[in-house]
Amino acid sequence: MSQTQFGRFPDDSTFRKAVDAVLRELLDQVDEIDADLDPRLTAGNLQVLFEEDDSTFVLSQQTPTHELWLSANLRAWHFRFDGDRWLERDTAEPMLDVLGRLFTGKVGESVVFELS
Repeated sequence: MSQTQFGRFPDDSTFRKAVDAVLRELLDQVDEIDADLDPRLTAGNLQVLFEEDDSTFVLSQQTPTHELWLSANLRAWHFRFDGDRWLERDTAEPMLDVLGRLFTGKVGESVVFELS
């Protein structure tokens, strides 16, 4: 998909507010997972430490490109908002599907994320 096919935020402030809401909602859901996790929310970033193996997933806002970047398991994904949901910019896979798959793999039980 080209950049123009994705919804754009009118300005950086609107983007940051939208990302803040997404990260807070995801944090609440991570807190509900029954596993040894240490989630931390800082300005524009959600970090989740998996205490069992000391690995970390990081979801961070990228204001210049209006993207959310995910770093997990020595790999990176770049998500853009299409006006309805966050999609990986190269594969169009929904961010919530990627997160669910990655968390399920780490904690050994089914994890499904949703955004309101």
